[in-house]
Amino acid sequence: MYEIIIYFALFRGLGGIKVSSKNEKPGQIPHFSRGRTERTAVARMRGGPLAPAIRGTVTFRDVPAGTEVSVEVIGLPPFSRVPGQPPIGPHGFHIHEFGNCRVGNPEDPFLAAGEHWNPDNQPHGNHAGDFPVLFSNRGLARMTFFTSRFKVADIIERSVIIHESPDDYRTQPAGASGRRLACGVII
Repeated sequence: MYEIIIYFALFRGLGGIKVSSKNEKPGQIPHFSRGRTERTAVARMRGGPLAPAIRGTVTFRDVPAGTEVSVEVIGLPPFSRVPGQPPIGPHGFHIHEFGNCRVGNPEDPFLAAGEHWNPDNQPHGNHAGDFPVLFSNRGLARMTFFTSRFKVADIIERSVIIHESPDDYRTQPAGASGRRLACGVII
């Protein structure tokens, strides 16, 4: 009974539903809305030479007033702490300036992705591309969160990087999150 009432209330609140549009653009997926389509983008994550087992996706979806970000990755290294060295995990997770996942130096990969994406020149910890850290559970991390800092169109052809160490959200310019383990271009 409750499901039917909720469905009816949602349907009535939408003022009609739309499931397709002849004006849709590539990258837009029809969604129930008031004559709008929501844009989505995906970064397919691939581990580099420091963590070749990493695989996954980061999905960006326009929602009212911002973007919903969902990530699912496997193959993350387990948490490890060695005295005098930065920890491995939880993992820093950011949008970077350029959509370039060229490995380059295998000891310090993915530098071609540039620095954290920071379109409004904020101090680290408040970059538009600063995300919550990823916690590995036997190599798996899954998370969904909302940001009002950008829409999907703003981040196309940038990259997502998973770092070796946690982001401290203070150290300038990049939060001491360590080497880059995986990269994916946002398309």
